[in-house]
Amino acid sequence: MLCIKNGLVNDAVNREPYIADILVDAGKISAIGLNLEIPEGTEIIDASGLEVYPGFVEAHAHTGLDGHGAGQIQMDYNEKNDIITPQLRAIDGINPMDEGLKMAAIAGVTTVCTGPGSTNVLGGTFAAIKTWGKRVDNMIVKEAIGMKCAFGENPKTYHSKFTTSRMTTAFYLRQALAKAKEYMMLKEAAGCDTSKMPPLDMKHEALIPVLKKEIPLKAHAHAADDFFTALRIAKEFDVNITLEHVTEGHLVVDELVKENVPLAIGPTMTGGSKYELRNLSWETARVLAEAGCQVSIITDAQVIPQEFLPVCAGIAVENGMDPFMALQAITINPAKHCLIEDRVGSLEVGKDADIVIADGSPLTLPTKIHYVLIDGKIIKKPEDRQLR
Repeated sequence: MLCIKNGLVNDAVNREPYIADILVDAGKISAIGLNLEIPEGTEIIDASGLEVYPGFVEAHAHTGLDGHGAGQIQMDYNEKNDIITPQLRAIDGINPMDEGLKMAAIAGVTTVCTGPGSTNVLGGTFAAIKTWGKRVDNMIVKEAIGMKCAFGENPKTYHSKFTTSRMTTAFYLRQALAKAKEYMMLKEAAGCDTSKMPPLDMKHEALIPVLKKEIPLKAHAHAADDFFTALRIAKEFDVNITLEHVTEGHLVVDELVKENVPLAIGPTMTGGSKYELRNLSWETARVLAEAGCQVSIITDAQVIPQEFLPVCAGIAVENGMDPFMALQAITINPAKHCLIEDRVGSLEVGKDADIVIADGSPLTLPTKIHYVLIDGKIIKKPEDRQLR
């Protein structure tokens, strides 16, 4: 057991921080409060004068598939031989030894939702994993949290032999969903009669969880017109959807409020490298959050190094975003976005003991992180060197 004593707790649920102790047992938070009964032999971390936060959560990255410093050697996040690859799974490409994961963990980013994309119309399933471990099977929070699909310039640019227009991209997605729906209906009609079963099709199988609303489409879209194409198709097939990047979201905030879908904003700490990014702005997260949208701030690592996730939230604060909303945008909101809020994203009894202890707000530089815990295990102590 372990107890963090006398820290100023920022739990990402209550707006105002409070002094409390946090008791950790078997990798979970077992109690939060004052005057807790602490069993003999419990390891104590004295957090007096320090601030305690949930481990930070990344809603959209390619960490572990786009290896840190690997260049072309480890670039496993796009399959370029086929534009429709829903059957691919992030967990089969993640390298748990990627230095980018370790850097993320040391910086307090304890969970990342990582996966393929975004050159394919359908890229495959994203996974939620912890950032510390040697074997990905032991790091998984949830194996499939969304089915990556892409709109806009990426499919056109990288798969020009398949598609050169947004209309064709939309057609490919509709076709894939329609075929999977027909396949699913044939399977259901066959029941236990194997003679009536359609031939096994792994692409169609992979889309059944989307059609059953078990996971959402995770739609790469920077431009406003692409948001609404993605939403249009989701409504046509009655499936759930999240919007990823949302670069022009501040230009159509009134329409996005009506849609009430989770939004992942970023990567903003980058340049206007393509036409879709011409309206890139640090105002986007603030405007959408103030309007009532569920906003997550993302790095799209390695576009922005994964460990800079809290820095991105801090820059959003410097540009007017409410600090509590910015904290939620890298904790509980991405946990909800990725369907893992029962495990991570806030400091609450019963959740994983993913905890960051710092000498101030990690959203403000130069704050020093003293401790990071993942599943109750201390993976960074004050004497450990700061990476980057």
